[in-house]
Formats: sequence, structure tokens, C-alpha cells
Amino acid sequence: MSNIESVTQAEVPTAAGVPVSPDSGHEKPRSLTGDAWDDLRRNWIFWTAAVLVVLVVLMSAFPGLFMSSDPEACALARQHRGPSGNAFFGYDFQGCDVYARTVYGARNSVLISLIATTIAGLIGLIVGMAAGYFGGWVDALLARGIDIVLGIPTLLAAIVLARRLSSDPNDSGFWAVALTLGFITWTTGARIMRSSVISAKNQDYVAAARMLGAGPGRLMIRHILPNAAAPFVVVLTILLGVNIATEATLTFLGVGLKGDAISWGIAISESAPYVTETARPLVWPSVFLALTVLAFIMLGDAIRDAFDPRLR
Repeated sequence: MSNIESVTQAEVPTAAGVPVSPDSGHEKPRSLTGDAWDDLRRNWIFWTAAVLVVLVVLMSAFPGLFMSSDPEACALARQHRGPSGNAFFGYDFQGCDVYARTVYGARNSVLISLIATTIAGLIGLIVGMAAGYFGGWVDALLARGIDIVLGIPTLLAAIVLARRLSSDPNDSGFWAVALTLGFITWTTGARIMRSSVISAKNQDYVAAARMLGAGPGRLMIRHILPNAAAPFVVVLTILLGVNIATEATLTFLGVGLKGDAISWGIAISESAPYVTETARPLVWPSVFLALTVLAFIMLGDAIRDAFDPRLR
């Protein structure tokens, strides 16, 4: 036993005859997530997008941290007044504080996008995993269903569905827009998940787990999903920004949020007829909307590049 221990603890000679310690020159192997994080923390695009996303999330969750005036306090006597210490962006055609309404408008836009993306993510996850894992006629049937939904113009489908769901004139349209976006934007995530599952299910660790008696449910949840989720998460991150822009578009067209709701789309729609008198009520919500959408898309692109081994 002592001879074995002495050989184990001794220095191991190399091919050149130079003794080297067994642990020298060997680094602990890193996972794909570790490599991705090393790339992300050196990427200024990732940090810029992450800071913008955090600011938008804080703005939507705690608007009182960024403003002190009431976004619903309007007075026609202040119509189209310029910026001041109480209103950094001036006032709109109703005499409302443009800055306060712009900050508060982030809440509806972000909440709708989060709910819609969650719905789209759940549908895409279920459809994509089922199609990729079972294959055969299940894959053929679900894949054709995805193609049918992709063949429908997104904006046209959103207008028709949102108008149908928000037929009540007293309804703010919040849930109608959220459900509409969730039901029509799941296809890209489903296709990405399907491809990832097809690639992951043929790996050796899945075959080993199957030989040990793991059933389809355990294989998909415990073994395939953790290794196939990275591209899917990237798609959902980008989809958050796309849904914010789509919500603003629907609201601008009059089939999204309505009534007393406050959002960037409503602010842009209401300020457009008065742009020749003053552009501030139109410009600032548009700037906030563009920066938010750009931040989510940049964040998703940075994460995708970090997790893509072909770009290393």
C-alpha cells in the first residue's frame, strides 16, 4: 500500500524525462455557461443593454423612484408648455406632464410584454419539446402547425384577435393585447426548441439515462431541457423587446390599450396630430420605446453570441 501511495504522490515523468507534478499545467474544465459568462463580462454591448434593461424594469416596477408628479394630473392651462423644474419634458396637448407619463407608461408596456412572452414561451416549450423528442408523426403534425401559424401575417392576426378580445368598450385592452401577443409569437421559440431537443436527445448522456430506466418525462425535464434551453432563452429575451414594440404599434393603431390607460403607444398616438406645434410629447415616448426595444434585442444578441460555440 505504501508503494502505491508513493507512486501516486510522486512526480510523474514526462516524455522528455522532466518530472512534472500530476496537478501542474491542468486547469479545471469549464462549462459552456462559464465560458459564456467570461465572454459576456468583457462585452460592453452586454453591459450597456443590461443597464438599460434594469433601468426600464425599475421604472416599470417603481415609477415613484423616477418622478414626483402625478401622471394623471392634467390642466389645459399648461397646454404645450416647455420644460421646467417640475416637468423635464414639458406638457402635452392636455396639459399633462410628459416626463411623468413617459416614466409611468413603461409599466403597461413591460407588463404586457412579460405576460405575452411567458405565454409564448410556455407554448413554444411544450410544442418544441414534444416535436423534437417524439419525432415521427408527432413532429410532422406539430411542425405543420407551426408553419401554418407562421404563414399568417403577424400584425394582421394581432389586429383581428385583439379587436375580438377587447370588444367591450369599457375594457382597457390590457389582457386582450397580452393574450394576443402570447398566442401569435410562440412559433420562433418552438422551432428553436425543437432543433435543440433533436440535437440533445442523440447525445450519449441521454442514451445512458435511457438505459438506466429513465422515462420520457424524466429524460426531457432532467437531461434534455437543461442542455437545450440556452438558445430558447435567447429567443425569449429578444421577444420581450419585440412584444413591447408590437404592443405600442397595436395601441397606436387603436386596437391595443385604450381608455385611461397610460402607455408609450397611447402617448405617441395622442401626440402625433400636434407634432407641428410641439414635438416633445411625441419624441420622448418614442425615444424611451426605441431604447427599451433596442436594449432587449442587444441583450439577446450578446447572450446568443456568448453561447454559440461557432463564434469562439
